[in-house]
Amino acid sequence: MQLKTKYHGVREYKEDDIISFNKGICGFGKLNKFIIFPVEENEIFSVLHSIEDGEIGLVVISPFAVEENYEFKLPEETIKRLKINSPEEVLVLTTVTLHSDVTNITTNLRAPIVINIKSKLGEQIILNNEKYLIKQPIFKEADKC
Repeated sequence: MQLKTKYHGVREYKEDDIISFNKGICGFGKLNKFIIFPVEENEIFSVLHSIEDGEIGLVVISPFAVEENYEFKLPEETIKRLKINSPEEVLVLTTVTLHSDVTNITTNLRAPIVINIKSKLGEQIILNNEKYLIKQPIFKEADKC
């Protein structure tokens, strides 16, 4: 199948690449079917793209690339909804806010996207943890050029 995207050209995908977000994603509640593909020439970023709207794609990153000790406990009802049987089935991503100044690129560690890569079910959750910022800088001061 093909997806014509606004910014990433035409993307090929298979039926088993589709991740279903039955509860939607914050700000995009009516969109429920997404695929993930890497950002070309930058392996730390990926795009979580709607297959229902070719103009909607979210840049995402592994929160562990930003915060090595990132952790949270999934509520039991979320584990059941996503049909998670083991930690190995779980992929965690966070959305990225881009900026022309690389030192101002941030990620939302407070609202991770949890995906069961086996069942292809996903959900965005909101953490009640002040430790994690909504706008966490991705690149630390030492990374500045």
